[in-house]
Amino acid sequence: MQMKTDFDIVTIDETAQMLLNNVTTKTILFYGDMGVGKTTLIKAIVKALGGKDNVTSPTFSLVNEYEVTNDKVYHFDLYRIEDEVEIFDIGIEDYLYSGHWVFIEWPEIIAENLPITADISYIKVNKDGSRTLKMGVSNIDLIKKKKIISKKQ
Repeated sequence: MQMKTDFDIVTIDETAQMLLNNVTTKTILFYGDMGVGKTTLIKAIVKALGGKDNVTSPTFSLVNEYEVTNDKVYHFDLYRIEDEVEIFDIGIEDYLYSGHWVFIEWPEIIAENLPITADISYIKVNKDGSRTLKMGVSNIDLIKKKKIISKKQ
């Protein structure tokens, strides 16, 4: 399933719900430049899932856990990872295959070790300050070869 939509801070909640209505897995990979709004969108998604927690970037903790209605969300920010060993030291495999929601910012850092299927979201900033979200199901071959569409945009 492919999806593309423009959004801003006013329409972000609707965009989060649209994203949830179109995912095919509970693992979502978030690609986009620094400051594009990945964490802000994740905050809206957690809210749409019924979460009441204060969603923040887990840049230094690597993973934050949020309680949502009848489930959990594991939110990773891999920006500061220097070696894939770090992420395996915290047991990322257990999170990835837990059956809970898993949101990963900067997934290209562990491209070789991502699940075979996941939903991919690409976010970019438009000239007017709005964002464009493109979403689809991943193709592991593209991920492994690190042919990330967002880098071409």
